[in-house]
Amino acid sequence: MSSWTRWRGPAMARLWGFCWLLAVFWRAALACPTSCTCGASRIWCSDPSPGIVAFPRLELSSADPENITEIFIANQKRLEIINEDDVEDYVGLKNLTIVDSGLKFVAHKAFLKNSNLQHINFTRNKLTSLSRKHFRHLDLSELILVGNPFTCSCDIMWIKAFQESKSSPETQDLYCLNESSKNIPLATLQIPNCGMPSASLAAPNLTVEEGKSITLSCSVAGDPVPIMYWDVGNLVSKHMNETSNTQGFLRITNISSDDSGKQISCVAENLVGEDQDSVNLTVHFAPTITFLESPTSDHHWCIPFTVKGNPKPALQWFYNGAILNESKYICTKIHVTNHTEYHGCLQLDNPTHMNNGDYTLIAKNEYGKDEKQISAHFMGWPGIDDGANPNYPDVIYEDYGTAANDVGDTTNRSNDIPPTGVADTTGREHLSVYAVVVIASVVGFCLLVMLFLLKLARHSKFGMKDFSWFGFGKVKSRQGVGPASVISNDDDSASPLHHISNGSNTPSSSEGGPDAVIIGMTKIPVIENPQYFGITNSQLKPDTWPRGSPKTA
Repeated sequence: MSSWTRWRGPAMARLWGFCWLLAVFWRAALACPTSCTCGASRIWCSDPSPGIVAFPRLELSSADPENITEIFIANQKRLEIINEDDVEDYVGLKNLTIVDSGLKFVAHKAFLKNSNLQHINFTRNKLTSLSRKHFRHLDLSELILVGNPFTCSCDIMWIKAFQESKSSPETQDLYCLNESSKNIPLATLQIPNCGMPSASLAAPNLTVEEGKSITLSCSVAGDPVPIMYWDVGNLVSKHMNETSNTQGFLRITNISSDDSGKQISCVAENLVGEDQDSVNLTVHFAPTITFLESPTSDHHWCIPFTVKGNPKPALQWFYNGAILNESKYICTKIHVTNHTEYHGCLQLDNPTHMNNGDYTLIAKNEYGKDEKQISAHFMGWPGIDDGANPNYPDVIYEDYGTAANDVGDTTNRSNDIPPTGVADTTGREHLSVYAVVVIASVVGFCLLVMLFLLKLARHSKFGMKDFSWFGFGKVKSRQGVGPASVISNDDDSASPLHHISNGSNTPSSSEGGPDAVIIGMTKIPVIENPQYFGITNSQLKPDTWPRGSPKTA
């Protein structure tokens, strides 16, 4: 009981894990061929005894050959052939090495499904010939063939051309055996009537309008005589070709705009290598707005769109039926260009309820035009629920000096959208104008009041003393001069002439009569109205004179 308890818990978990790993390796070992070691991404076969007779293949039920990226085979003298289906399961294979073995033949389609293959090493095998058709579809960065007894023929001249095209600092010393069994360096080998082919594409102007048709012609030359074929890639338009000896034709009908920018090639191929001549197809077509959506908010508000057209279409926006004059606050931005397709947006900086409305995009070139409309709602109107969409008032906005557009400014600008960044500035300007008007009105009103009071002071029947704040005070008598008539500032007087003296204080005091008022140096005659004041001069009492004023004897 104590021993069972000892194996429970973590110890038992470790035991089960070890057993699981052992089972995995044992199962992989059963799937791996004899004389080979197999891992998750590698197969290694280097044991010469007992060795392998065929190319190593894994059982699909026990391992995944797609994960194998490297196969290394060495010292396998009985391995002579690579068949068409031997390597097809290793679609992820990148490095293939077969060295010091008995390899004599490789099938033409052996590597047809191994497009990831980059390095091949067939050093010191028994290859006498190797066709370029094995590798024509591969982008090989390294092909090592040293130590093979090649036969000098046109079939291996492609290897010479391949080595020259790589311009690698490490050159291979490749040899072939001539008819006299003499080793000839492949670098100096010359084979009569064995050269690279050539292809020449006689193409008219490949700028064509959508829906039209076009015919291409190509001629090839070379010895051995090359075969010719067309490489049209994923051409959408309907096409057919005709080939006669060294001349070929390709006819494309009802050309689609989707084929604009695609490459068409004429290829000539023989034993030594291949050559090709290519042209690019340009299709002109009317614009199409393939995408227009409601505005989205990121760093800026954006009304996204996608437009196709060739030549590049001119874009024009309309806001509520009127031309939208773009500015730095509202402008069109193209973010991605894919040949004839343009992805962008109408960018708005901080739009308000004044920017709500219908936005129409028109794309136009010489072959036609297209237009689409979208309704944009950025925020609710003040005092109205945000979900409401009232009719947009006809507000006259200013033209902020934006440039004219390609479509032409032929409509009334009374419905131009207000640039959002100018709204605050415009409000501040209007507020300044109101302030200036208010200040000017107040100042004008004060001036009118003062003018009125001045005029009233000159004609008032209350007398001059009620306006002493205008500068009229008591007039002191000069030394040696008689008492002066003054206008008193006292408030207990019942008459503005209550404190008037009949004396004189100037040499001309006798002038003007006894009832005169001296204001400054001027003596002004004064006539009292007894009916208004109800008193006469005889009723004036001496004690009503102001203090400090001289009394007459």
